[in-house]
Parts: sequence; C-alpha cells; structure tokens
Amino acid sequence: MPAKPTPRHEEKAPPKPAPKAASKPAPKAAAKPSPKPAVKPTEPAAEAGPRIGPSRIWLSGATGFVGKAVARVLRMRGAEVIAPVRDRRRAAELLDMGVTVLEEDLSDVDRMAETMRDVDGVIHSAGSYKVGITRAERGAMWDANIGTTTRVLDAAELARAPRIVYVSTVGIFGNTRGKIVDETYRRNIREGFMSWYDETKYGAHEVAAQRARAGAPIVTVQPSQVYGPGDYTTVGEQLGLAHAGKLPYRALEDVGLGFVHVDDLAVGIVAALDKGRIGRAYVLSGPTHRMGDALSIAARLGGKRLPRVAVPSGLLKVMAPAGRIVGQPNLREVINSAVGVTYWASNERAARELDFKPRSLEDGLRDTFEAMADAAYTRS
Repeated sequence: MPAKPTPRHEEKAPPKPAPKAASKPAPKAAAKPSPKPAVKPTEPAAEAGPRIGPSRIWLSGATGFVGKAVARVLRMRGAEVIAPVRDRRRAAELLDMGVTVLEEDLSDVDRMAETMRDVDGVIHSAGSYKVGITRAERGAMWDANIGTTTRVLDAAELARAPRIVYVSTVGIFGNTRGKIVDETYRRNIREGFMSWYDETKYGAHEVAAQRARAGAPIVTVQPSQVYGPGDYTTVGEQLGLAHAGKLPYRALEDVGLGFVHVDDLAVGIVAALDKGRIGRAYVLSGPTHRMGDALSIAARLGGKRLPRVAVPSGLLKVMAPAGRIVGQPNLREVINSAVGVTYWASNERAARELDFKPRSLEDGLRDTFEAMADAAYTRS
C-alpha cells in the first residue's frame, strides 16, 4: 500500500547565475579488445529527438548520488530544475545550486502531474539499490523501483511531458557470462533472478519499455557500475579501502563490471534528454574490468598493495547460511550476484548517437581520490 501523501511544500533558492561548466575534458577510455555482440533482431524505428538546451526539467532522485550529479549538469547549462524530495533537510546542496525543491514522496500521481505542468522534460532517476536485503525489506524495494516508476510515468503522461528519460541499469541483462552485449540483448528470465534488486529493476524496465512501445515519449538509459566522489556503495567502499591500504582481505574478485564515473554518467543522461531517440535505450557503461583488477588500480594509485589474504568464493558459499553473524543477513544473495557473474554491455550506440565518452577507470579513480582529498582538506 503506498505511503499516505504528505502536503507539498515548495522552497526555491534565490536566483543565481548558472555555474560555468568545467573546462577540463574527460580523458578517453583506454582501448581494449572485446568480443563483438551477436547479431540481434532489428528494433522498432525510433523517433529522433531534438536538442532541448536550457529548459525546465523535473528530476526525481535529485538528492541521490546520480541524481545530484544530473542536477548539477542541468544547472551548469542554465536549465531550471524542479526536484521532488522526501526530506528537505537532504536538499541543501540542491538549494545552493538554485534548484527548486518540492517536498514530495512520489506517491500521488495527480499531485506529481501538477508539479510537471509545462516542463520540457522529465528525468526519473529515483530508485532503491541494495543487494542482500531481507524478506522484510522486499516490499519497500518493490515500491521504490516498480511502483514509483509506474506512478512517475503515469504523472508524466498525464502532464503531457514532451520527453521522459528513465534511468534503468545494465543489470537488467542479467549475467552476460563474459560477453559484452548491447541494447538488443534479452536475458532468459526462466533462469530466474540473482537478487530482489535484479528482479525489481527488471520489472521497472519492462514498465518503461511497454509504455514506450505504446507511444509514450520515453528514452531509457542503462548505466553500469557508478563510482566517484560521494559513492557509498559496497563497491565504492572497497575501492576506497584499497586506495588507502586498509582493505582487510580480498573477496568476490571475479565479478565483472563496467565502471562509469558519475559525472560522465550525468552528462550522458542529459545528452539522452537532449538528443536521444524516443523509444530507444542507451547503455551508458564505462570500461569493463573484473573487480580484482579495479582494486589493483585503486591500490596502485594510492601507492599501496592489496592484502595477501583472499577469501575463496567456495568458502563464502559455505558461510552463506551464517551471514547474519558477519553482518550480512542475506549473504547468499550477495554471492549469487557476484560469483561467476559479469554485467558487461557496450556503449557503442551511446557513443555514436549521444557522443558519450566515459573516462578510463584509472583516470576516473584518480579524479575521484583527488576530489575526496580536496573535500577532506576543505572540511578541516
């Protein structure tokens, strides 16, 4: 049952000139050989989208890691940004950017539609990401990913928003088994899902895809593993510990990820809003690496070495029933999502149509750790 709607409160920061875009270009990702995607069935014709430029954009998830970066890119180019948030206390940075903040829990379609009136575009980046949750947490994640996506798309269509960008994930492809797939790839859902997050994001993606096939002006983007300053995910934490020389042991090193810097992703999402083709999906993945390789890069940048202690995946599987003892109540789900699994997808379409150019992992991590050091120095 959706949460009881809360009264909407609008707060807008004093008008200020939009900040200038950073002049430092993103370094190009290092070239590496990769298997070519298999030939797939041709997708339905997609409608080319116009460049929007400075505009009025409604953005969900703006207090989150990715959403905040998107808000910053939009404000840097002079766009008005309307951000619904559950808790205004988390919106200080948004207000400082000049974002219009609305107290809104995304539970009421009609109320959301009113806040979307006369916008030039809607970006839905809100969602719930966590692997290893308990059964008691499943209902909230289902609503955050599938329920909220359905309501936001309902509201956008009711408000007749001319363009909608839905932020999905490359995770909907499932385990690519060492292959680099593209947007036409379809997983075999009869094999099941690796986690509740996997299942709910797949469901939300299908909701958006069905709406797009029915004529809704939706462009879908599919990020890979996101990292950068302010990343508090397990992956981000592991990279930070490796860089600082404080990683206690190595585990689940063979999971394959595409690493995309949050700032590159934000630029890609806005590019999809500007010129993505209606009805199309775009993979916004960075270069692909195994987790062990990523940890090695992080450690080398910090002048450290990785710990010699490595926990075999087989031992982790044996330990799974006792996950609560080590602080992970659903260790089995974590293992299922990592052991022998790759989440690899090609960004070739986005590079061609959106001019998407993610930086290499080494350059991105260097930028990340430098930004974190600067922020720590400023706070002190």
